[in-house]
Amino acid sequence: IHAHGREARTLLERSRKTIAGLLRTSPAEIFFTSGGTEADNTAIRCGIIDHHLKHAITSRIEHHAVIHTLEAMERSGIIKLSFVDIDNKGNVDYDHLEKLLQENERSFVSLMHANNEIGTITDIERVGDLCEQYDAIFHSDTVQTMGHYPHDLDKLKVHFLVCAAHKLHGPKGVGFLHVNHRIKIKPMIYGGAQERNMRGGTENLYGIAGMAKAIELAYTDMAKHQEHIQGLKSYMIDRLRNEVQGIEFNGEIAPEKSLYTVLNVLFPEMEMSDMLLFNLDISGISASGGSACSSGTDIGSHVLTAIGTNPSRPSVRFSFSKYNTKEEVDFTVAKVRELCAVKV
Repeated sequence: IHAHGREARTLLERSRKTIAGLLRTSPAEIFFTSGGTEADNTAIRCGIIDHHLKHAITSRIEHHAVIHTLEAMERSGIIKLSFVDIDNKGNVDYDHLEKLLQENERSFVSLMHANNEIGTITDIERVGDLCEQYDAIFHSDTVQTMGHYPHDLDKLKVHFLVCAAHKLHGPKGVGFLHVNHRIKIKPMIYGGAQERNMRGGTENLYGIAGMAKAIELAYTDMAKHQEHIQGLKSYMIDRLRNEVQGIEFNGEIAPEKSLYTVLNVLFPEMEMSDMLLFNLDISGISASGGSACSSGTDIGSHVLTAIGTNPSRPSVRFSFSKYNTKEEVDFTVAKVRELCAVKV
């Protein structure tokens, strides 16, 4: 290979080594992908098919990259799919999970670390212990927590974890799949010999280098950034509770149970609720919305529907980062208070 090729290969492997070092794992366990969706699909399809599993367990609040993949495999007759019970805050019923593991043949378990809509955190160490006890293969969608919480992959009993770089201020269209050395899978994408014959196709070198740098920056002063962001979230919760009548919160909000970068607000019933996001947007506030499905034809949030949220009440997800300020929270709360006071 020529000098320019060697230079590119060196950057690729240096990026892999940087990521592996921060996650306390081997570079040989990191495989670069186009993002979280590809990583989830690879883990699920290869983990199930290559190990001849006939049963999978997940929850109804997983990302569509997980649910739709598993449902497609069930429709194809590859697996039987079971859903673990969750409560109205999105917490997994670990006793029910153990019962599902006990009552079925060897299973594939897919449970996310933190929910992308409501922020509720799952104890993946506890899930890992249960999966080890019942010889299950465990995949966790860690897109929301990668780069926001430390992950010690030498100790964590998880077979597959995933990352999408854009969730931690990295470039879009790139991510990785961590495959624990205890498990072997075949490629999902066949082609060239890239990624040690595990993923054919030319590597997105610029994206991979950017992702490695983003993770490196995320791990620099992580505790300091977490304290700042959690402070903003707690401040917004307190102000909304005190100043906006009828406000509630979807999912857990206690710091030890909730992703500190996400706050999902359940608003009181209001006229023109469908204009809520639009009015926030034209005020310069970037938030995402959704409500529970009120009928079979409505396209609402499957997460909010699963936890039993009132479909007639609008919900808005606010996200926080290390770049946000207290003044921005003040502005947002003032605008929310104004919108909730409007009578039509």
